[in-house]
Amino acid sequence: MVRIRLRRTGLKGQPSYRVVVADKESPRDGRFIEIVGFYNPRTEPFTLDVKEDRIYDWMMKGAQPSESVVKLFNSIGLTARFTRLKAGESAESLLAEAKAAAESRTVSTKTRKAA
Repeated sequence: MVRIRLRRTGLKGQPSYRVVVADKESPRDGRFIEIVGFYNPRTEPFTLDVKEDRIYDWMMKGAQPSESVVKLFNSIGLTARFTRLKAGESAESLLAEAKAAAESRTVSTKTRKAA
């Protein structure tokens, strides 16, 4: 089974993550199939940059997002857009909507200290 999950990168105490497509059996930071985005929880608000077209493609093929990735996808509205894609809406309009939503979101490049 293929999963969409987080792969930890960054220094000790300063985590950042890559959103990857990987086999369920491979370790957290081990072998993966494709990098489809990144996530930085240390900025205010958090930074999440994903390739939605690739995520739609993998999810149509049966890839399952992990619990933490589902929460992130819900926070940016990707899950709702994927449901609309399955219902028959065009991918181009959904990708344009996602791009507009990402541009309207203001993210500070300043990171906060670890708790």
